[in-house]
Amino acid sequence: MKKFLLYFFMFIFICFLMPAFLTKRDKATNAQEVQVNEKSEQEGQQSYEYKNYGTIKLLHQKTNEVEEVPLDQYLYHVVSAEMPADFELEALKAQAIVARTYTIFKVQNKKHENADICDESTCCQAWVSKEDRMLRWEEEKRQSNWQKIEQCVNETKGKIITYNNQPINAFFHANSGGITELPVNVWGGSGLPYLQVVETAGEEGYNQYASQAEFTNEQILTKLKEKYQDITIDFANPEEIKIIEYTDGNRVKTIKFGNHEISGVEARTLFGLKSTNFEMIKEDGKTKFQVKGYGHGVGMSQTGADSMAKQGKNAEEIIHHFYKEVEIKEINSL
Repeated sequence: MKKFLLYFFMFIFICFLMPAFLTKRDKATNAQEVQVNEKSEQEGQQSYEYKNYGTIKLLHQKTNEVEEVPLDQYLYHVVSAEMPADFELEALKAQAIVARTYTIFKVQNKKHENADICDESTCCQAWVSKEDRMLRWEEEKRQSNWQKIEQCVNETKGKIITYNNQPINAFFHANSGGITELPVNVWGGSGLPYLQVVETAGEEGYNQYASQAEFTNEQILTKLKEKYQDITIDFANPEEIKIIEYTDGNRVKTIKFGNHEISGVEARTLFGLKSTNFEMIKEDGKTKFQVKGYGHGVGMSQTGADSMAKQGKNAEEIIHHFYKEVEIKEINSL
């Protein structure tokens, strides 16, 4: 009887329990292999070693503190400050490459005595701490947004935009209003061959595309007198306020106010307009500026990049649209 029971339990173990045990072990082994493969893939994406420019010196303007930080860690904060996280991944990847290029250009052409670049958008490019960035996002999107930003930077590690094997001055802006601008029409100088006028479809669907600003005649005169004390304007004469000349990008190049002619860039500054791509409507003692676009209009339009990404374009195609005759290379190849 004892032998019968012993044989019976051995039979049960061999037929049923042992296969179940081995199957469970195989599943666990496969799960471990998947985790190892995923980890190896992630490490492969992040294993790029910078021969140069691996760290930069960042000036925090408010505290005047200079912080040395890894380049791509710095870019997490730049991309999250410069482009909405809900933009398409390929647009964000294009922004990461552009921001990396702009940073390296600044490193090579230093503007600050003890730092490579600062955290002010009006001087260099925007930067925001992770804590502050998180607070501006909806709570349920914070982690996924930050992971998306990290992904776009990590998947473009080492990539920059070059012209004649040198990093370009990679200007970018929010919305071109449908067409970009030459740098010479914004800042003067002789221009840059890779920054040309290009058209971009789909930007009108973004809230940065259109804006208005309205001023009374008295307000216009007051603002102009801040710089031109001898200004006189006969508001009854339609020839006293008019656009004289447009740029290649269909923006205002020269505008007349009474006895002065000023640039469209200066008018944008004086009246706080979002772009120099504007029209004027004069009625009932007021002047209304109808504005297209947001920013200086030079280089990559961020909403244009997102629009292109929605149409199926990848990051490199986006970059080649906005920057002409350039190459996308790895920093280490320079």
